Amino acid sequence: MTKDELKNLKLENHKHQTFDKVRYRDTDRQGHINNAVFSTFFETGRVEFLYHPEKPMYGEGCSFVIANASIDYLLEIKWPGKVDIGTSILSIGRSSVKIVQSLYQDGKLCGLSENVLVQVDNETTKSTPLSEESKKRILAYSL
Repeated sequence: MTKDELKNLKLENHKHQTFDKVRYRDTDRQGHINNAVFSTFFETGRVEFLYHPEKPMYGEGCSFVIANASIDYLLEIKWPGKVDIGTSILSIGRSSVKIVQSLYQDGKLCGLSENVLVQVDNETTKSTPLSEESKKRILAYSL
């Protein structure tokens, strides 16, 4: 998908949806949410998606690390309130997954993130191929 197509995604277009609470401590001197907190909101969505205790996306003895991350800051997020977080799969490789995440407040797209995640063996910390079972679970969340 192109960047313009990603910017037109609605929360309901995402295969995984969750939310986070905007905290007063997240604000900066201008009264809006500090840009570093966008990463925390994206982390909430990513972790709930990848590490759900009942349906984890990783293989046994493995976990995911971020190999590449980008964030587009599109609108301010304000306190008080909540942020809706959408997460979907863009593509899958041998040991990697490319995801897109969107942050919404009051139905408006505020932030967009694309990440490449690599599955690594927890003992060796080397990349390890995704199992067919993991690929199947992950692909169910493709856009």
